Amino acid sequence: MKYISAVLCVLLILTTAANSQLTPPKADAPSAKQTADKPAQKKSKTLKAKKAVAKTDNKSKTESKTAEKEKGFVVIETTMGTITIQLFDDKAPKHSANFRKLAREGFYNGTTFHRVIPGFMIQGGDPNSKDNDRSNDGLGGPGYTIEAEIGVPHDRGVVAAARQGDAVNPERRSNGSQFYITVAPAHFLDGQYTVFGKVVDGMDVVDKIVAVPRDQRDNPLTPVVMKKVYVK
Repeated sequence: MKYISAVLCVLLILTTAANSQLTPPKADAPSAKQTADKPAQKKSKTLKAKKAVAKTDNKSKTESKTAEKEKGFVVIETTMGTITIQLFDDKAPKHSANFRKLAREGFYNGTTFHRVIPGFMIQGGDPNSKDNDRSNDGLGGPGYTIEAEIGVPHDRGVVAAARQGDAVNPERRSNGSQFYITVAPAHFLDGQYTVFGKVVDGMDVVDKIVAVPRDQRDNPLTPVVMKKVYVK
């Protein structure tokens, strides 16, 4: 009996020891403090995220306002009055950016409106018109062309880019600096030339310019000079 009792005691001890190794370590369970801290950490992270989003939104709004301010209108001060132009940055971004660039550089200062046709338009922006040789007016530019951005219709008072004809310019790329302003709707030009702005002030000046006496090449007998062109 003593021998049997001893064997039973040994088996009981081994079984207890084996069962204790199958119990998950208690360290894996989060403490009460850790559990309580989690919602607070989550709330803190949420507030930080909201502040970050708000900061980003405010920054975007500021940048947008700054960008709009930097774009601005283009003002043309001529010998016959002032013309203010709003550019279509959304519809013709390349032409709009180029027009502002040239205005900021003073490229147009001293050029003339070298072609005026009553009931149609006035055209200018050729650097050749700065000299006294009227025969080369309309043939110049900054030395590059601009990819066509055709789409806006030719209503009265729009500003569009001049270009060479389709025979030598099938892609309808625009002259880098020459432009025209319509004094009447010219929808027969729709789909052929890039319109990139409109006159918002000074159409009365445009109407006066288009009516001046001109030679056989439609060049005003008395030069209509762009004294100063700048971004406002």
